[in-house]
Amino acid sequence: MPLNTPIKDWSDKRVWMIGASTGIGASLARALLQAGARVALSARRNELLHALAAEFPAAQTAVLPLDITDPVGLGDAWQALRERWGGCDVVVVMAGDYVPMGPDTLEHAAAEHLLRVNLHGPLQVLECVLPDLLAAGTGNIALVSSVAGYRGLPRSLVYGPGKAAVINLAESLYLELRARGLGVWLVNPGFVATPLTAQNDFPMPCLITAAQAADEILRGFARGEFEIHFPKRFTRVLKLLRVLPYRWYFALVKRITL
Repeated sequence: MPLNTPIKDWSDKRVWMIGASTGIGASLARALLQAGARVALSARRNELLHALAAEFPAAQTAVLPLDITDPVGLGDAWQALRERWGGCDVVVVMAGDYVPMGPDTLEHAAAEHLLRVNLHGPLQVLECVLPDLLAAGTGNIALVSSVAGYRGLPRSLVYGPGKAAVINLAESLYLELRARGLGVWLVNPGFVATPLTAQNDFPMPCLITAAQAADEILRGFARGEFEIHFPKRFTRVLKLLRVLPYRWYFALVKRITL
């Protein structure tokens, strides 16, 4: 049995896509719009949101620029969405940031920024939307984390721990909310070609495009999965590494990455 109610038909579904300006978020927003959903587009870069919205009928999109770290801006956008469409069926928290960081480059301000965007941002979204979703007794929340949150990895100080926290957050939410009528989805991408991963100066196994990532997410929704992870040929290996004893895990990761 699926862990969530499958979503196969997106016709007229109301989706709030937070982090829709570039990368996976923009590709997923475009795929949802092509599937017939109404999508509220949120991110900091207003011009990119309007460019994406211009590809589709005006009634199908709403442009709600915001910074995920600004609770006032989040609240204003949520209010505007509810006034326009009367509610929301799926909230996708895609916004995030990434900075490769190791022990020689660990810097407090950069670390604080990553945690503010990648962990505190999703928590602020939840604080904003949960009261209304719980009152309605319906709706879905999708949190986007990363396979970097499975176990510790080189050059992933701060980013990895923040994503691990989001994985734990999604698991806790599922246990709390599923019985109350809400769907909770966890999205764990592997390497995807985006402006953020373009910073990497190391090989990225099984790299896929943002459009391929969007297709994987839609397939996961259609199957009612709790965790949507991809590409499978890569993420299944990481899941195996996840259960190994530390002695084996450290030895294998060092051989692969260092």
